[in-house]
Parts: sequence; structure tokens; C-alpha cells
Amino acid sequence: MDRRTFLITTSASAASLALPGYLRAAPRVEFRWVPQTDLTLLDPTFTTATITQNHAQMVFDTLYGMDNEYQPHPQMAAGHEMDADQLRWVITLRDQLVFHDGSPVRAQDAVASLRRWAQRDLMGKSLMAATAELTALNDKQLQFKLKHPFPLLLHALGRQTGSMAAIMPERLAKGPEDKPVTEMIGSGPFRFMRDQWVSGSRVVYEKFAGYVPRKDSFPPQFSAGPKVAYMDEVRWNVVPDRATAIAALQAHEVDGVEAVDKDFIGALKADPSITLLKRSLPTVAILRFNHLQPPFNNVLMRRAVLASINQTDYMTAINGSDFKEYWTDRMGVFVPGTPMATEAGMDKLTGKRNLDKVRADIKAAGYKGEPIVLIDPADFPDYHAAALVTADLFKRIGLNVDVQTMDWGTAVQRRNNQDAPGKGGWNIAFTGLTGPNNLDPAGHLALRGNGKAAWWGWPDSPKLEQLRQDWFNAPDLATQKKICEQIQLQVIEDVPYVPLGASYQVSAYGAEWKDFQPQLPLFYTARKA
Repeated sequence: MDRRTFLITTSASAASLALPGYLRAAPRVEFRWVPQTDLTLLDPTFTTATITQNHAQMVFDTLYGMDNEYQPHPQMAAGHEMDADQLRWVITLRDQLVFHDGSPVRAQDAVASLRRWAQRDLMGKSLMAATAELTALNDKQLQFKLKHPFPLLLHALGRQTGSMAAIMPERLAKGPEDKPVTEMIGSGPFRFMRDQWVSGSRVVYEKFAGYVPRKDSFPPQFSAGPKVAYMDEVRWNVVPDRATAIAALQAHEVDGVEAVDKDFIGALKADPSITLLKRSLPTVAILRFNHLQPPFNNVLMRRAVLASINQTDYMTAINGSDFKEYWTDRMGVFVPGTPMATEAGMDKLTGKRNLDKVRADIKAAGYKGEPIVLIDPADFPDYHAAALVTADLFKRIGLNVDVQTMDWGTAVQRRNNQDAPGKGGWNIAFTGLTGPNNLDPAGHLALRGNGKAAWWGWPDSPKLEQLRQDWFNAPDLATQKKICEQIQLQVIEDVPYVPLGASYQVSAYGAEWKDFQPQLPLFYTARKA
């Protein structure tokens, strides 16, 4: 594959600036980026896909942003007022908010956008379930009237996970509910250049001259504080082959690569012209049970498997052992080092394993040797490695494992099948939970215990559901943390899934760039050193 095929337009643009007689007041700052995948769906409320959420961060803004401790701060909002009973909240928009089409941002736009967002986002749904009325009082103020207190209201509006509460013009937000928005008009620091978008090849964003950053007393943190765009243009070059992308970075034909495979880390570490950035929010590999079908409809069987899992074995198989700083084998329910993470019950997840006891527990659970269909996505290296480790482990603990190998697309379809394993269903499957959604119970799909209405696997755990609701109603951070301890202990008890460890994505940049936020690829704080 010729990397120059992907980069020719960027090279031509740069060449034009070098033509004799070309004059400019200041050099145009452009950043060439290789995203981890192609951008195909533009609407952030229609998908939780990471690439779409990264795109949304460029174009849209939110009423509140999150600091490095994942606490909310006003962003589009100037501030808010709350009645003593916490049932009435009035949020005031700050001055000088303008959409990319030149129209002013109004409270009516925010109300319509929030209603649309809440139809699909898990935390948005919880907020609207607690809301009796959401209205625009005037062009500058929107009002929530709640049925009961919802202490996490500002967190919901400021979350940059799941589907962010992107504010768009009312005319777009009130479009057909079953169709994604395709006209990308936001009020964020960059504009989406639709006329330059070529699916499968490039995406282009230009600095929005009408964006006015906040004037906060603290420097930018995650999505909080002033969003100052130092780049005039950000160009995403879609390069499917990772080796080609790394070669382009080393040749300075691109300025950054979102996802660096572990095979390239050593070479890039040794290159002084390149800087590696460890993302702060990892992807958690998980083993997921089918709770509807034997033998894992029996909680004793699920507990036995949990007691046999050694996270070190899985993380070594997935990541290798050379760069241990980019993975952890002490993964509980929530991301290590974040507010909701807890050590409660961690000995059950990461303690010393006794396979003789596991075999005895499996026998006591009544297992009769029935085949266990294990889905192996051979073209997805991380989950293929997890499948192989699990197949070997299951044989050692006396389970009759039937490894069924398929491509990732087929695996994704297969795991939605609720039929018996012998009729097209399954028993064990693998996936990854992206770090932002593991911060708390709000967007953590694998924690839901609402039976057939839950995420695939369909666990039924009324206790987990109640604890999740208790967390939403918690009055303060200390209470939230205590509830998350109980949630982790309940996960160990009910075993809706098993965490296999966490892998931190590594991004790479030219050393001349600095100030990238570690949580997500956010381009509005980065600049040349």
C-alpha cells in the first residue's frame, strides 16, 4: 500500500504555500491526523462509536464540560440557579454563542437538542425520567422542573461519554426521530467541511472564527475550561493499514496517529522526533455470559468461571509483556484511578487462583458436560487472543468447550441471538468496554441487569438495577463512591460479566506538538511547541 495515495491532497496543499510570491500575514497551522477508523456516521446521538464521538467533539459544544476529576463546569452555560428543594434548575447561556451557520445559540436550541439526545443516551433517559418539564424561559435561559431531585443533572449535561449532549440548532434537533442528522451545524471551535469530506479517505475541519472561548481561571482540563483552537485546519487522513500510518508519521507526512499497535511502540519510543501519549481511559476486555441458556443461567457456574480467570494471562496474551505500562491486570468494574474505582472485593477478581476448587465448584453446580459454544472472532486480534486463552482454561477446569471461529461482523450479529447454542445461539462471547463508559454506572452497559431488555447476554439482577438507580439519586460524591463499592461486590455475586483487564490506547504525535488532552483526541487545546 502506498501511503502517499492517502496524503497527496495534503502534500499538494503544502506545496501551494511554497510557491514563489505567495504572501500571508501569518503561517497557516494545519494538523494531519490518522484516526483509528473511518468516519461513516456523523450524528453523535445515533451511535456511541468512538470515531463519531471524536468527530462530535470537533463540531459541537455542550452546556457543561468535565475537568480531569470528571466534575462538571459551565461551558456553553454561564451558570445555573437551583431552588432549595432541587426540583427547579435554571441554566443561563453565556454571551457570544454562535452556530456555524451564523445564527445565535438560543435556549430553544438547547432544549430541543437535549430532548433529542435523551431519547437514546442512557444517562439522558434517566434524567428525562426524573424531569416533569423542560422548557425555554427565553432565548437565554432554559428550565428543568423535576419530579424528584436528580443530583447528577449537571454531570448528565457535561458527559463526554456514550452520546454527548451536543447542542445543535432547533431545526435540526426537531428533525425525524428515526433518522440521523446529516447537516453538521454546531457551535464548537471547529467547522465540519462537508464539501471536502470523502468517506474512506479524508475528513476536514476548519477553525471557526466565530467561536469565543470561555475566560476561566484554570487552564483547559478534558472538556472544561477555555477551548482555544490553535490549529487553522485539522485533516483526518483515513489510512486503514496501521503499518502504513506509522511509516507516514515517521516520514513526517502526517502529524499524529490515533492508535499505535503494540508492535510499533518500541520503534517509536526510540525516535526522538515522535512523542507517545498513553490515553487515560482504557478499553476493558470482558468475557460475557449468555444468562438465558444453560449452563451459565446458573450463577454458580458463572462464579466458578470468575474464580478461574487470571487477568495477567489475558493481558499478556492481548498486549504482550514488553510494555506493561500500557495495560493493567487489576481491573474491577470502574476505570482505575477515577472517582468511582474501588478495591472492594478485588481479591475475588485478581487473587490467587485454585483450579482444583474451581473444578469441584463446577461439579457441585450440576454441570453435566454439555457443550459450551464459545465465539472466537479470529480477525479481531485482542478478542481472538482472549478466546484462545479461555478455550484452554475451560478445558483445564473440565468444561466441554466448542470453539466456533468467525469474523468480527458475524460475531456481533451472532451475540444478539437468544436461541439455544445448538440453534444458532451461544454461551460465551468477548468484547471491549471503552474507557469513558466505565467511569460510572450511567453508561456502563455491562452492568445493566434488566433481563431481556439488557445488553446482549441479558443478565437479570434486580439488585444491580436498584443500586444503579440509588447512584443516580445519591446526594454527594461520597455516597456515590459507597454505592459503587456495593455495585462491584454485587457484580462479583451475580457475575453479569468478567473483566479480563484493561488496555490503554497509545497515540503518537510529532514531537513539535504539545498539550493534547489524554482522555480523548481533542484538538482544541493542542499546539506547536
